[in-house]
Amino acid sequence: MSNSENPLLNDLLIHYESSYEAQRLTRASGQLELVRTQELVTRYLPPAPAVLFDVGGGAGVYACWLAKQGYETHLIDAVPLHVEQAQQASDNQPDYPLASATVGDARQLNRPDSSVDVVLMFGPLYHLTERADRLAALGEAQRILRPGGLLLAVGISRFASSMDGLFRGLLDDPQFVEIVQQDLIDGQHRNPTNNPAYFTTAYFHHPQELRAEVDEAGLQYEETLAIEGPGWLLQNFAEHWTDQTRRERLLTVVRSVESEASLIGASAHIMVVARKKSRS
Repeated sequence: MSNSENPLLNDLLIHYESSYEAQRLTRASGQLELVRTQELVTRYLPPAPAVLFDVGGGAGVYACWLAKQGYETHLIDAVPLHVEQAQQASDNQPDYPLASATVGDARQLNRPDSSVDVVLMFGPLYHLTERADRLAALGEAQRILRPGGLLLAVGISRFASSMDGLFRGLLDDPQFVEIVQQDLIDGQHRNPTNNPAYFTTAYFHHPQELRAEVDEAGLQYEETLAIEGPGWLLQNFAEHWTDQTRRERLLTVVRSVESEASLIGASAHIMVVARKKSRS
């Protein structure tokens, strides 16, 4: 299918062609997202070696990190530039290369049934705007996982734009206000402007929806966790992050409220933990 026949893919390619995704997690509150995601992944992963599929793995930040720890890590992404960047990052660590890095579709994984220990899905659930497509992606994760295998999937909070607008003063822009209003109505995030700061076509989950979609896909839900919690909204984030003592205080607060239902939606990113049901 050509890009013109797939507007969603075209939007993604335009949004990510700046290569900013490769650096996003090293800047501002992206650093909190990175550290917290690594922390949660480490908490749940089985020991290495194990077979991991990083679906929608972007530029390979997490995949290459995991390869260094001895995991057989495969990455797929819908954006060719991301796959090129991931392969370059893999080439830069020749002692711990990725097992593979390919262009692919989360809804149709090129992997045999019950052949993977862990599936990471840190992008597809918000880049697939239709529920049926998200369920298809989750169904593919369920298919390739071994019984008892782990799924770690991430969604963007339904309330992310409204809080970001308050934090950065974006609500002074009437066009951004319209984006926020639509997000709050149905989670369908659209950006008709040319401002990349307003993100791209996406779906923003209510925290309870992540569990509902995992359940419907036939996976065994375990828990939902806030990644950044409210920490990404600090006005003086850089001051906290560059001071080791203040950084640890920030992380302690975020950890302490990671499963607090009344605050999960305040996190920009939300992780759902699930497993493939074991055979009886």
